Amino acid sequence: MFSPPRFVAFALSARALALSACALALFACASRSATSTPRAAPEERSRVSSDGSFEQKCPGVSVSIRMLPLRDGDRSRAWLSATEIPWEAYDAFVFGFDRADPNLPKGADAVARPSQPYITMDRAFGHAGYPVISVSYRGAQAFCEWLSAHTGKRYRLPTEAEWISAAVAGGNEPLVEDDAWTRENAAGKTHPIGSKPANAWGFHDLLGNAAEWCTAPDGSGVLRGGSYLNPMGLDPAGTALLEWRAPPDPAWNKSDPQIPKSKWWLADGGFIGFRIAREE
Repeated sequence: MFSPPRFVAFALSARALALSACALALFACASRSATSTPRAAPEERSRVSSDGSFEQKCPGVSVSIRMLPLRDGDRSRAWLSATEIPWEAYDAFVFGFDRADPNLPKGADAVARPSQPYITMDRAFGHAGYPVISVSYRGAQAFCEWLSAHTGKRYRLPTEAEWISAAVAGGNEPLVEDDAWTRENAAGKTHPIGSKPANAWGFHDLLGNAAEWCTAPDGSGVLRGGSYLNPMGLDPAGTALLEWRAPPDPAWNKSDPQIPKSKWWLADGGFIGFRIAREE
């Protein structure tokens, strides 16, 4: 049987090794490219509608938050969530459901998370599809910081001016109190988000259901809109739901047995929730 000369065999072996090394290098390069290419931010994968609204996906869960534009003439200056933030979105933040995804942007877990609640914070009102409640102003802000870290966009709580603009739909059609969950029809509890009709701009539950954290002109937190505890008409102080406003009250966390008391949860704030805003 014919055997090639040694130098020919050596040359063939060297060429095979070179080709193998080249293939391995190409494979490694492709692998690095596949793993190092940043994944599109959630809002970039969401389809923006012709009216300027979009669905913001929540990291770690199959839940999206519908964001509607606040318009200044023909231009959107900010977006507000169409509903109050539901438990499923806040659970992803509190319990770290986003940590299971290794492709999330670096630093996305750099924000502080609330301690896991020691009691059922939904008060057995309902969880899936219901507005998050018993959350402090700091807890609501932290959710916005977490979502901002994941998306690269600036999420925050609405200002009072933005909340009022959404509530009156730019003056086109004020919210109707009959379309709110209040003391008369809520049976002393929250109800699923978006289960009452929307106003002219598509916002639900700005009045009633859960009172909502906003940022006051001085930068402090303030609740707006009233909740299921408020009457449909004027309250004893003569205040309508659209005008209802409440600064933080230590009584909202009076029964918290922790020392020091929680900065994230309000043991007596079962009527307090929030919605979010995103800057342009």
